[in-house]
Amino acid sequence: MERQVADELKGPNRAGVEADTIVAPASGAGPSAVAVIRVSGPRTRAVLEALTGSVPKPRQASLRDIGAPTIDRGLVLWFPAPKSFTGEDMAELQVHGSRAVVAALVEAVLAIDGTRLAEPGEFARRAFENGKLDLTEVEGLADLINAETEAQRRQALAQSEGSLRRLYERWRAELLKAQALMEAGLDFADEADVAVEVDVKANAIVVPLLASIETHLADRSGERLRDGLRIVIAGPPNAGKSSLMNALAKRDVAIVSEEAGTTRDVIEVHLDLGGLPVILADTAGIREGIGQVEAEGVRRALARAEDADLVLWVIDATAPQWTVPRDVEQLGRGFEPVDGDIRRVGCGSRHVVSVLNKIDRAAATAGFDGLAMSAKTGEGLDALILRLQEIAASAMAGAGQTVLTRTRHRQELVSTRDALQRFINHDLIPELKAEELRIAARHLGRLTGLIDVEEVLGAIFAEFCIGK
Repeated sequence: MERQVADELKGPNRAGVEADTIVAPASGAGPSAVAVIRVSGPRTRAVLEALTGSVPKPRQASLRDIGAPTIDRGLVLWFPAPKSFTGEDMAELQVHGSRAVVAALVEAVLAIDGTRLAEPGEFARRAFENGKLDLTEVEGLADLINAETEAQRRQALAQSEGSLRRLYERWRAELLKAQALMEAGLDFADEADVAVEVDVKANAIVVPLLASIETHLADRSGERLRDGLRIVIAGPPNAGKSSLMNALAKRDVAIVSEEAGTTRDVIEVHLDLGGLPVILADTAGIREGIGQVEAEGVRRALARAEDADLVLWVIDATAPQWTVPRDVEQLGRGFEPVDGDIRRVGCGSRHVVSVLNKIDRAAATAGFDGLAMSAKTGEGLDALILRLQEIAASAMAGAGQTVLTRTRHRQELVSTRDALQRFINHDLIPELKAEELRIAARHLGRLTGLIDVEEVLGAIFAEFCIGK
């Protein structure tokens, strides 16, 4: 079963089927000074010979006429297997970046037998299939390509270079030791003292491993950094929420009007706050005595606030509609429609920052415990941005190190943790305890794409002289 799962993850090439030779532009679309065209597969050498006359020295750029007749003049690089990104024979053509040049060169490659256009992500998939990257490194590479902020770049680069792989492989090695002990104990099940001894030794390995996994799961900074800190602007109608949204975004994102209830749905914009990613959401004003459409907007606003990492509670300084609690952390009292009425509900332990807007029109702001500003004039806006940067930096403090970045990782680690907890907490017979370790190892192996029962056998033979 484990080998079958591994084959499903690795793809058909694991079965020994020779892959096609694939080609695709590796640089962005549109005119540019330089475009890069990648070729990978067993026919790569034939492609180079057909288009350039011969194969250049490995990993040395060679200036050549490319195509017959010549399509362009550019740099040609040759990366013979296995020392290439994909682990296969691979080449790169660096040419002028016009659409005509790129299209003509791709067509010239496709005219050679055994070649085809690459599917999305196929170069990275082949790198995984050939053992050049594990699944976490592939995901890190994808995040690096999509990084929008400096902090995201650093985190993705660390993951693409194997930071998570090294951690998970270390955990897997510890788990294999525990498996080897339990499997050996089953072989000596008729000797009570041996069975007890291996169970104690296995527990001594599993307990600290379980603690490390639980600590890893508790840190959500990497997921926040990858996805962006979720900030929701909430408050009563006409408090200036949409104006604040536009001021923070530095462009007109939301419609601004004196008419109450203008914002009916959630409007989102992605921001870069000091190198940290933020998803800012403007929501409908919260009030009672409203129509059906606006009520739906209020419901969505409350739902979004409930899921937010930070709520900016905006109040109109010229006509505050209720008293702001002194404790900012307890401000998260939104409003929820209940049978046509309104009642206060708590927003939990998330950060809530109160913002008193329109101070350019207010007579006085004395006694207000929060951030006072004017979205219209920009007064106080820098202080608000600084506060948001501080909160974002704190929420992502652990990011960039070895942290969880994806839901897939969390799901597999939760399954691993649950199996280890059953191993420790339940009074199971040795066979079932060994099975819990197998389950944990299977989920841990799925993180990197490495699932192989032969590792367990190797560990057993290395630790015990069963044949004596």
